[in-house]
Amino acid sequence: MEILGHFRRLTPGQRNTFIACFLGWSLDAFDFFILTFCVSAIATQFQARVSAVLEAVFVTLVFRPVGAFLFGLMADRFGRRPTLMLDIILYSVFELSSAFAPSLKVFLITRALFGVAMGGEWGVGAALAFEALPAEGRGFFSGLLQEGYAVGYLMAALVYGTAFRLVGWRGMFVIGALPAFLVIYIRTKVDESPAWVQGQVSRQTETRLGKDAMTHLGTFAFLVVLMFAFNSFSHGSQDLYPTFLQKDHQYMPRTVGLIAIIANLGALLGGIAFGTWSEKIGRRRAIVIAALLSIPVIPLWAYSRTVPMLALGGFLMQFMVQGAWGVIPAHLNELSPAAVRGTFPGFAYQLGNLFSSWNGVKQARIAEQRYGGVFAPVLAWTVLLVASLVAIVTWSGRERRGADLSNTT
Repeated sequence: MEILGHFRRLTPGQRNTFIACFLGWSLDAFDFFILTFCVSAIATQFQARVSAVLEAVFVTLVFRPVGAFLFGLMADRFGRRPTLMLDIILYSVFELSSAFAPSLKVFLITRALFGVAMGGEWGVGAALAFEALPAEGRGFFSGLLQEGYAVGYLMAALVYGTAFRLVGWRGMFVIGALPAFLVIYIRTKVDESPAWVQGQVSRQTETRLGKDAMTHLGTFAFLVVLMFAFNSFSHGSQDLYPTFLQKDHQYMPRTVGLIAIIANLGALLGGIAFGTWSEKIGRRRAIVIAALLSIPVIPLWAYSRTVPMLALGGFLMQFMVQGAWGVIPAHLNELSPAAVRGTFPGFAYQLGNLFSSWNGVKQARIAEQRYGGVFAPVLAWTVLLVASLVAIVTWSGRERRGADLSNTT
């Protein structure tokens, strides 16, 4: 199989590095999505509206750029590997602290701190992975790496469907602290980025960052806008979907978990498929096709009335959403200045997240105020608008498919 062929061509060191970065992103997403499955339970616990609890998603997204910037600077200055280990420890600790929040206000604070740590993982992990991997098959590895996000959602759905009734929402966040053990694997199995070890990263990272940001201001601004569109696409189709299944359809945790699992199997396959296809047809074309194909799926995804049809709609929707996303790790790293690759793509990614951070709260409030608490119309309009935006912004940009990522100069 071609998938196995891609892995066979890697050295043991490259394979270990990719596995570590994939798991780091998967477990990061797992910790984030635990919250989205527990929104209703947390709202009941603290006697708050769903929209008030979704402020926790908002503050997480708001603080992710802070983490992307700080951990990116550390990665460019002190190395990708130690920075990634520190980041994983911190997001696990803040996840655990969320389990013991005595009030909604304290819970929001723990989620803000979690957001700082979560924001650092993607950029650092992607830089470490792509600086170690060969250019051949980069589209495949981009799709697979990004779909660590879908795997994280899948794990959250599995844990929610099987353990929530036993441990409650607080127990879910305790389980979310387990990723800290990944640091042991990184410490023993993963080498530092070859490009960074060669000593080509400037010791004056802050100065270089400012210089590169000004030199490549147009590229940076474009990537921020692109990431705003992409994050609106993913969060707009995912974050409220469990709540939609619970509120609009009155489904129990096991059914919600099952539909989410099927949807994220679609996400995983879509990311790999479009990421790999982007090697042949180009990054931009693959993204645009995936984004536009999500639009015809909207009626099935948002307005179906049975579990099988909702599961099919979820599968197809996330196949397209994460199909577009599967191209992004390679695309952003190829477009980023070499000297600050640990900071530039991750910071642009998380700034885009910042600008889209009100998405879930706005969706919930519109559903509460205009649709009597029904989420289907809000979800449908969201995907229609942001899928179109993703396609337009992507096509207006450029690409550097196959760019050399083996150095940091």
